[in-house]
Order: sequence, then C-alpha cells, then structure tokens
Amino acid sequence: MAYPWHLYLMAAMYVFAGIMHFIKPKMYLRIMPKYLPKHKLLVLLSGMAEVGLGIALCIPVLKNIAIYGIIVMLAIFLMVHFYMLSSKKASAGLAVWILILRIPLQFGLIYWAYWYLKF
Repeated sequence: MAYPWHLYLMAAMYVFAGIMHFIKPKMYLRIMPKYLPKHKLLVLLSGMAEVGLGIALCIPVLKNIAIYGIIVMLAIFLMVHFYMLSSKKASAGLAVWILILRIPLQFGLIYWAYWYLKF
C-alpha cells in the first residue's frame, strides 16, 4: 500500500531522531530529568524506540501499532520538555521561548501521528 509522502517524512524524522541518540548521546543525557534512573540506558532505549517505530510506520501491518507507540512515546517525552523549563542547566542552552514552544509542538506531533490512523 502506498501511503502519502508525508507519512514517510514522519517515519524518516523518527528514524533520524532515533539514530541521533546513538551519534550524540551526550546531548540527550543533558536533558534527562534527574529523577529518572539509568539515563544512558533510557537514552539508548528511546533511540531504539524511535528508530523501530519510524520503520514500523512504513509496514502496513504494523502502521497503526507504530502510531499508538509514537503517541505514547511523545506523551512520555513531554516530561523532558517540562523538565527543560525547570532550570538553566536543564535547558541545554535553549531560549525559554523555544522551550515553551516545544510543548504545543509536541501535541502537534501527537496529532500528526493520530491523523494517519485513518489511512
């Protein structure tokens, strides 16, 4: 089944983001909330999840499962976005307005994934 090009764009975005967890793990380690255990493991697992879910989006029998997985993953990642607003160190050097904008963007990404359930 051929999906719209933008579903493949979304899939590529998650695969790329997931690969970055392995290429630049320090970037992700800096933004991990202190209250979570085993930061390095969580960064690697989240990278694997992003790559796996991105690939699964392109497989018809797995697409809807991947969409639900992406929605759950993005909801969990919201805690990182809120944590980044908690202090200058946690912000990874990003301006406060960018950090605030990332929260509605996260909901936009959730909606974007949910929208593909109808295809």
